[in-house]
Amino acid sequence: MQYQEAKDKFISTWGSLGSLWGINKAMAQIQALLFISTKPLSMEEIMDELKISRGNTSMNLRQLIDWGIVSKTIVAGERKEFFTTEKDVQELARIVAKERSRREIQPVIKILDEVSSIKDDGSEKTKELIKQTKALHELTETMDAVINKLVNQKQNWITKSVLKFFK
Repeated sequence: MQYQEAKDKFISTWGSLGSLWGINKAMAQIQALLFISTKPLSMEEIMDELKISRGNTSMNLRQLIDWGIVSKTIVAGERKEFFTTEKDVQELARIVAKERSRREIQPVIKILDEVSSIKDDGSEKTKELIKQTKALHELTETMDAVINKLVNQKQNWITKSVLKFFK
């Protein structure tokens, strides 16, 4: 396989996997392109490489910046904006895990807390609702605490965390 074919395959596959970490295909493809790029890329370079519109590129770059995965960078002598991404795979995974917790798990914990705290009217169905949502709330909080403990370990957090399971 030659470079261009391997590059296209990587970007396409990474784009398909984007849904696993809660982002759309174009967003993941932009991040993949930046991930393997040897230099910061302009919006025009990203558009040309991925064959996507300016609006799609702009919207997805903004979202990647919001996630903390992509950042703007200055290139001396250029007026255009250029973009880079986190190159450390473990740091990238840490950022994604932390952001998914903030965007997805924390809101669920809040709702489960509200639902499990309803007034008990003494009926069997209310008792069951409270019991099950409290159990789910506790499990979700525990899982979020585990995720937060893992992501806050910074350097080599995946390796360190996995090794702790086997000690």
